[in-house]
Amino acid sequence: MGNVSILPGESIGYNFIPPEYLPAGDDEYSLRNQQLGKPENTWRHLQAREVELLVKNGNTSDKWENILVANPFDPGQIENTDFFGFVRIGRMKSSVLEHHDLQLPTGITNSRIVSCDIGDDAAIHNVRYLAHFIIGDLCILSNIDEMHTTNHAKFGNGIIKDGEDENVRLWLDLMNETGSRRVMPFDGMIPADAYLWAKYRDDVKLQEKLKEITQNTFDSRRGFYGMVGDQCVVKSCRIIKDVKIGSHAYIKGANKLKNLTINSDEKESTQIGEGVELVNGIIGYGCHIFYGCKAVRFVLGNCSNLKYGARLINSFLGDNSTISCCEVLNNLIFPAHEQHHNNSFLIASVVKGQSNMAAGVTVGSNHNSRANDNEIQAGRGFWPGLCTSVKHSCRFASFVLLAKADYPAELDILLPFSLLNNNLSKDQLEVAPAFWWNYNMYALARNTWKFQNRDKRKRDVQKIEFDALAPDTAEELLYARRLLEIWTAKAGLRKNGETLEGRKDDELVSIGREILSNKELTGELEVLGENMEKSKRKVVILKPYEGYHAYGDMLHYYAVKNLIEYMRANDATFSNAADALKGEFSRDWDNLGGQLVPTKDVEQLRNDIGQSILSQWRDIHDRYDRLWRAYPLEKQRHAYKTICLLLETDELTNAQWRSAIDKAVSIQEYICEQVYQSRKKDFDNPFRQATYRNEQEMSAAIGNIEGNSFVKLVREETEAFKNTADEIKKRN
Repeated sequence: MGNVSILPGESIGYNFIPPEYLPAGDDEYSLRNQQLGKPENTWRHLQAREVELLVKNGNTSDKWENILVANPFDPGQIENTDFFGFVRIGRMKSSVLEHHDLQLPTGITNSRIVSCDIGDDAAIHNVRYLAHFIIGDLCILSNIDEMHTTNHAKFGNGIIKDGEDENVRLWLDLMNETGSRRVMPFDGMIPADAYLWAKYRDDVKLQEKLKEITQNTFDSRRGFYGMVGDQCVVKSCRIIKDVKIGSHAYIKGANKLKNLTINSDEKESTQIGEGVELVNGIIGYGCHIFYGCKAVRFVLGNCSNLKYGARLINSFLGDNSTISCCEVLNNLIFPAHEQHHNNSFLIASVVKGQSNMAAGVTVGSNHNSRANDNEIQAGRGFWPGLCTSVKHSCRFASFVLLAKADYPAELDILLPFSLLNNNLSKDQLEVAPAFWWNYNMYALARNTWKFQNRDKRKRDVQKIEFDALAPDTAEELLYARRLLEIWTAKAGLRKNGETLEGRKDDELVSIGREILSNKELTGELEVLGENMEKSKRKVVILKPYEGYHAYGDMLHYYAVKNLIEYMRANDATFSNAADALKGEFSRDWDNLGGQLVPTKDVEQLRNDIGQSILSQWRDIHDRYDRLWRAYPLEKQRHAYKTICLLLETDELTNAQWRSAIDKAVSIQEYICEQVYQSRKKDFDNPFRQATYRNEQEMSAAIGNIEGNSFVKLVREETEAFKNTADEIKKRN
């Protein structure tokens, strides 16, 4: 069969839906009318005088009786345009539309229109082929080569239409390259949905139901038209096919847009720029995609950006994220991800948000097996440094920072807030626990503020925990302290020539805790991490004493801060708070796309989906919202138990609580001072000063430490925390 078919001359603009797919009583315009949602008396037929003027202006139509117009209608606004099929044109009078200094008269000129609905006061010029689209009011369409919709358009959703084979269904191959964790994208999908679907592959009922729910969420009938919402501007584009565009979108210079839903509205306008090619995807509200980006099989969360030639393939990018100049394949990325550099590469990973990929980073670029079924899992705050190479398969706790290195083997780093270093001179992996807390407090404290401040979403469907200290990281800290206790005990026993055989973990914990209470004694030991790297070389824990006690301070601060928040919000005394919070609590937590949820609730969620108790995505999202409303109390209960664990008691006394507040205030003052000192080092750096003539030039160019806005903010927060702590203590 040839590539080009010959059809009857009257075919163009008619029989959009094959007859076998038309429901009884419907015609090919039924769905179109349903989408448009306007009464039939909105339009009228052309008058003979109007047809005469249209013909005089160089316009043609196969059937002028199939052209309907609304009042008022000025035929002089339409020139050199060919009409085919059933076309309805909204109000049209002599006026000019302006957008970013581009001024175009309303009307239709030098175009070919096939079976479309055109809204009021539109400006359509030099659109060479516009077919089966519904165009909103006050839209500008200019210099477009091809813009049309097929009868089986799915607009980026992973569904199949009536009569289609299963093999045409769109899937996203997330988290690895084999497709074994694939999910069906859909308009409204958030990272929690994608993670729930991709992660729990062993839950057969869940998998079946999610596929069924997604298919049933959308109408499988053929014949839906592409749409362009009100006040959109689409100019200088080449191919736009099977696309649904929300209102107030701005699209300029795109090469190819195919099978997409582009969400946009007046408050969160989406913009797509020059040289962009997007195929098979869902684009969230308030997104910006510019300068030669390529994306295929993707979901882009709200208020996210692709810029400067980025390539996003088989991936989900969460809200408030930016990817520039790099290649991202087969990933599930939670909100607040930053990746700005041309030579970075991220593949087959789940990155749980608040992350940053530096220049030269290649995460998952090399496989350590003969198959491509490996994965990388990185907790919140993942930050591989410049020119870092990490191979499959690896797991990282929250807020792990990787120093510049080519890490040669698989890694399993369970110490949060740590720094990794590949020491080639000693041929050993080095891990510094609590590095952020001890040496870069400015970055750690700024992290929470930064992501909250950058959250520009008007609709926060995906709920996000931005605080670095939360139940997930608290549990990681508790486990990390236990590991340090065990490893330190083993180091002490080795140094003393004592046997490790037969020693139980609880015994080692007791020994390690005693050693770690003595800084001098701990400093004499070489503490080795276990099962952290797939190699025979040593993994050395740097400064275990400092890391261990920093972990304790972080836990203490997390716990007291949340307990104070409970007492403040509920106007409670400590005894009231203790009674309310000492009940059941959750030790196991899951990160569902940035929203922290107790594991037991995730299991209940999975069960309710499998049992069809939750039978629509709307129901599932409502459950997320319910869990989010319950989260503050869940977190505060966890905080109460955390402080009890630290103080080795089942229930806090009033005296212990007052002492805990005093210590938390001291920690807050430490945070404030360390924020200042860690930032001050930048200003005191003599090499940085060397580029300026004098201190005055430097201050004029980059400011000074005393004027730093975040340093000021932390000082204000510290005073507020101290005042609140004093007020809370008076209640007892």
